[in-house]
Amino acid sequence: MIEYGNSNSDIILIQPVDDHSIGLIGNEIDLIHKYSNKEFKLVAVKVSDWNKELSPWTAPAVFGREDFGNGAAETLNRILPICGDKTKRYYVGGYSLAGLFALWASCQTDTFEGVAAASPSMWFPGFTDYLKDNKTKCSRIYLSLGDREDKTRNPIMATVGEKMREAYELLQAQGVDSVLEWNEGNHFKDADVRTAKAFAWVMGK
Repeated sequence: MIEYGNSNSDIILIQPVDDHSIGLIGNEIDLIHKYSNKEFKLVAVKVSDWNKELSPWTAPAVFGREDFGNGAAETLNRILPICGDKTKRYYVGGYSLAGLFALWASCQTDTFEGVAAASPSMWFPGFTDYLKDNKTKCSRIYLSLGDREDKTRNPIMATVGEKMREAYELLQAQGVDSVLEWNEGNHFKDADVRTAKAFAWVMGK
C-alpha cells in the first residue's frame, strides 16, 4: 500500500491499483484536488493479479485466456484494517474491475461512506443480480461509463451499458444518493480523469 496526499486528513480514499493505473495516480490526485478543493489521503492498494484479486467470484475469461478468480474477499480483508479510525471518513473506488470491486465491497461492509465506480466492469457475469439481492451499505455512489464502451463485438462486454443503466435504476429505487455520468470515448480513454471525477463527487461539496 502506498499513501499520497495529506496524512492528517479525515478523508481517506482507497483505490486498488496495478502497475498501469499506479502510473496515473499523480495526475489523478491533482485532478481530485482541482474538482473537489478538499484535502484527502489516498491509499493505493497494489494488486498483482487484477482478474483474480478484484473478482467477487470465479467467471470464465471474456477476453484473452485469463479467467476471473474469487479474490475480492481477501483483498477487502487487506483493506479493512486501515479503516479502523472511526473519526475518519472512508471512500473506496477505482477504474474498471476496481470499480466493480468497490461496488461489491459496499455490499459487504458499512465501512465506506461512498463508492467511486469509474467505468466499472458491470458486464461481469451475475453482478447486477448480486446487487438486487445485496443492498449497498454506503450512502453515495458515483457511476460512469464511456459512451462507446458497449460498442464492441464481444457479446458479454457489449452488455455493459444495459447493465449500468439497470444498476443505476436499482440504486435510485433503493434511495441511494447516486449519479450516472456518461463520458466520451471507449473504456481506455481518460481513466485518471474519470476516476478523479468519481472520487470528487462522492466526497461531496
